[in-house]
Amino acid sequence: MDAEKTIHPPSGYAAFALFLILLAVTIAALAFEQIAVGVICGTIDFVLVLPGLVIVNPNESKVLTLFGKYVGTVKQDGFFWVNPFTVKKKISLRAFNLNGQQLKVNDKVGNPIEIAAVIVWQIKDTANAVFAVENYLQYVNIQSEAAVRHLANSFPYDNIEDENATITLRGGAEQVSVLLEKELNERLDRAGIEVLEARISHLAYAPEIAHTMLQRQQASAIISARRLIVEGAVGMVEMALARLSEKNIVNLDEERKAAMVSNLLVVLCGDRSVNPVVNTGTLYH
Repeated sequence: MDAEKTIHPPSGYAAFALFLILLAVTIAALAFEQIAVGVICGTIDFVLVLPGLVIVNPNESKVLTLFGKYVGTVKQDGFFWVNPFTVKKKISLRAFNLNGQQLKVNDKVGNPIEIAAVIVWQIKDTANAVFAVENYLQYVNIQSEAAVRHLANSFPYDNIEDENATITLRGGAEQVSVLLEKELNERLDRAGIEVLEARISHLAYAPEIAHTMLQRQQASAIISARRLIVEGAVGMVEMALARLSEKNIVNLDEERKAAMVSNLLVVLCGDRSVNPVVNTGTLYH
């Protein structure tokens, strides 16, 4: 299919004035019983002049074909006159929103997830939109669903199971959107359609594994928090022992150091408030 060809037809106001003149002549001729003149003027008026008048609204276009051949596209808004024998198809140049349905697919590691996307697109080549595909609206819907499925299969939902993943569906929203937009533009270029924006609007684990994966995420978060707490507690114990030794406040043997370390770790790492116990005896009795 040839690329889009933009044409600039003449203004329709002169043709409309001619239509009114011929209409008046037709009425007058019929009134004075000049049947032949009336028929000729009426035929010219309603067959050649009136069908050629077209109105193009802002952000719309008219695709013209003459006896099966593509003539061109009128993109300029206004009132025009074109060849009356052309077939005129209106194509909107406005931006469309596609709110994709939720799809149930498997991510890269095989976990079933639910995913949906919102896509903003518009027609950039009216010729391809009309002639290259059967129905460009249906084409957009099907190709968008295919692109979202392919994207979901290419990346893991999270890096819990794939720790080496640099991009995840949940954590790499910006990168995923860029990749989705790029793939959609490649798929929809055949239909002369440009994707302006593509975003993931819904992302979740499938209901059958959602509870299990939530418990797993919580456990992972708890382990990470505990690891951080233990690292901090060890540093504080190390600092306490070093300061006591530096200030010569008390001299502790290895057994007393071990007891002190144990008590401090219990205090610092415990998840509940600690009740102090006063020891009036000694460590050994």
